[in-house]
Amino acid sequence: MRARADSLARHLAAAYAAVVVYASLYPFAGWRDGGAPILAWLTAGWPRYPTGFDLATNVAAYVPLGWLAVAAIGRRLRPGAAAALAWACASLLSFGMESAQNFLPSRVSSNVDFGCNLLGALGGCALGLRYRNVLAEGGAIARWRARRFPDGRLGELGLLLIAVWLLTQLNPENPALGNGSLLRLLGLSAPLAYDGELFFALELLIAATGVMGAGLTAWMSLREPSVLLLVAAFIAAAAAKALAWAVLVEPSAWLAWLTPGARPGLALGAAGLALALWLPRPAQVSLAVLALLAMTALTNLAPGNPYLAWAGQGHFLNFNGLTRIASSLWPFLAAAYLLALPARRR
Repeated sequence: MRARADSLARHLAAAYAAVVVYASLYPFAGWRDGGAPILAWLTAGWPRYPTGFDLATNVAAYVPLGWLAVAAIGRRLRPGAAAALAWACASLLSFGMESAQNFLPSRVSSNVDFGCNLLGALGGCALGLRYRNVLAEGGAIARWRARRFPDGRLGELGLLLIAVWLLTQLNPENPALGNGSLLRLLGLSAPLAYDGELFFALELLIAATGVMGAGLTAWMSLREPSVLLLVAAFIAAAAAKALAWAVLVEPSAWLAWLTPGARPGLALGAAGLALALWLPRPAQVSLAVLALLAMTALTNLAPGNPYLAWAGQGHFLNFNGLTRIASSLWPFLAAAYLLALPARRR
C-alpha cells in the first residue's frame, strides 16, 4: 500500500509538471534565436503592464506542483529536506520554462513570472509539509479512492477520465458539456454554415448526448455508484465552464455558455441519464458509447459560436491548447474504457 501511495503521488506530480511544461511552451511553433542573451530576462526591468490577475495566476499555478512534489518524495527524506528538494525542483522547472520562452515569438520571458512561480512553489511546499500524508497509506485521498473506485489500473483510469473531463470544461470553445471536436485540432473549418435554427438544434443534441455520455462513464467507473457523486461531478463541470467563460472571455459572460439550445439539452440529457441508471449494465455501456459517438459527430458538424468570435479570448490563450487536445481525445478514450469494463468486471 505504501508503494502504491507513493506511486500515486509521483504520477500526479509528473502529470502536473507535464501540464506546466505544455502551458508554458504552447504552441511549440516558431522557435528561433532572437539574438539576446538567454538569461537577459533575469535582469530585465519591471513589466510595463502587469496585472494583478496575471501575478496571482503565476503564483497559483505552482502551488499544486510544490505540494505534489513534497508528497512524492516525502517518504524518502525528512520533511524539511523533502520540502527543500521539492522547492528546488519546482524552481528549476520554472527557470527552464522562462529560459525556453526566449526562443518562442509568442511568449515573453519574465523575471516577475519567475518570482511568482517561486513564491507559489514555496507556498505549495509549505502545504505539502502540513498535508503530505493526504496521499499516503491511510490518508484521506487514498481512503476515498479505495472506497469509491475499483482497485488496479482500471480504477485509476476511471478516476483520471473524470478529472480530464472536468479539465475539458475549461475550454470555452466547446459547446455545453460537448467534447470530441477534431476540426480545430486539425485546422479544418466546420462543414456547415452558421444558421440560427440549426445551431440551436445542434447545441441541444450536443448537450443532451454530453450529459448521457459523461454521466454514464462516471457512473460505471465507480466501485459503488453514488447519485450524490454524480451530481457533484456535474456541479463541478458547470463551475469550471462558468469560470472559463469569466476568465477567458469576459467576467460578465460567466453564464453565456448556457445558451438557448444548451438549457433544454441539459435538461433532456439529465432526464435520459436518470432513466439510464436503471438499465442493466450491458445496456448502459452500449448507450454510453452511442452517446459519446453521437456527441463527437454532432460537435464536428456544429459551426463555431459567433459570440466567441465577437468577444475574443483574453487570458490563457495558450492554456486552450491543452484543453483542446484533451477535449478532442476524451470521447474516444472514454469509449475504449467503457468497452473494457464488462470483460474486467466478469
